[in-house]
Amino acid sequence: MEPTNVALKSIIEALIFAADEPVTLKVLDAIFNETVGDGQPLRVPVEEIRNAIAALNEEYNQQRRAYRIIQVGGGFQFATRPEYAEWVGKLYKEKGRRKLSHSALETLAIISYRQPVTKPEVEAIRGVNADYVLHTLLERGLVTITGRASTVGRPLLYGTTKEFLKHFGINDLSDLPKPRELEEIMAEHNLETDRQVLEVADSDGGSESGDRPVSPTEAANEPSTLEVSPEGLLRPPSPTKSEQADPPDNEKLSHPEGLRPREGEEGETAT
Repeated sequence: MEPTNVALKSIIEALIFAADEPVTLKVLDAIFNETVGDGQPLRVPVEEIRNAIAALNEEYNQQRRAYRIIQVGGGFQFATRPEYAEWVGKLYKEKGRRKLSHSALETLAIISYRQPVTKPEVEAIRGVNADYVLHTLLERGLVTITGRASTVGRPLLYGTTKEFLKHFGINDLSDLPKPRELEEIMAEHNLETDRQVLEVADSDGGSESGDRPVSPTEAANEPSTLEVSPEGLLRPPSPTKSEQADPPDNEKLSHPEGLRPREGEEGETAT
């Protein structure tokens, strides 16, 4: 079975569009020579595949499309026209500006709250080398060199830029959350985590021994009068061997050591 010229172009267009990497003529030839629903291969010569791709590009030119099919790396793929390179570059620049790694965010937080700050100070706080992340932040225009410190070696000082303010949607550095506000946010987060842990424990029916569930905050702050069981529950500490061996206090008082009556002497009076 041989497809019509229109159908062939549409099939090739769909295959190249859907591919994650350039599609080679060998791959296209193998696809067209596989059996289809009725058990017959399409039998499309390689030259017809080339002609179909050329015809597609001609249509794109006539319709003034912003893309075309190019041959790269031994295969075919869609690409935008060179005259739109500037606009496409703006798109990828915007995407790169919005995406920041966790280490970049950590470094930005240190610089924004402690600026001007040196690289050794940043590394002392984070505990890792900061060369690469600082270079990345400088390239993106989020931080800048503000001068040199007066300490030994006169290391460079870093601070944030106007681009940093625009990136995070704030007008001034004074709009950054205060340390006290950050502590409140973290406290609220911990309380919410504790509540969720207790709700899950309640839904499970608790423990037959009377132990109650332990929240993350309690586990960290609970005094030593309680211990955590292997199941993650708070319970009174187990008695020590000395506590198990000692008799009750009332027994000690009623029968002091060496004064316990011998058998047959209870109730006797002195003569």
